[in-house]
Amino acid sequence: MTTTVVDDIRKFCRSLPSVTEDVKWGNDLCFSIGGKIFSVVSLTEPFGISFKVPDEEFETLSESEGFMPAPYVARYKWVLLKNANKISKKELLAYIKRSYEMIKAKLPKKILKEL
Repeated sequence: MTTTVVDDIRKFCRSLPSVTEDVKWGNDLCFSIGGKIFSVVSLTEPFGISFKVPDEEFETLSESEGFMPAPYVARYKWVLLKNANKISKKELLAYIKRSYEMIKAKLPKKILKEL
């Protein structure tokens, strides 16, 4: 994955309604909605990306080539794609969009109204 792919991810995430971004932990670009993170991209090679997946897909995806349970947040059904070059851009953006939708759906109504 090149920085171009990171730029593509950033552009896509920022195109989603009410998304904010910031760098956390010194090296991770985090995308959030309503203060809740839905995707994390490492800013150093191999540019891994973490995102939430549906409970029923977590185990299968975690065991797929190139994926693993995401450190620290696997219990919340997050996976880490160790290198985004392992899947198509279309597939990656679909995972990110689904993570965004799942996190957004769990936000309190008051926060959703403010967005």
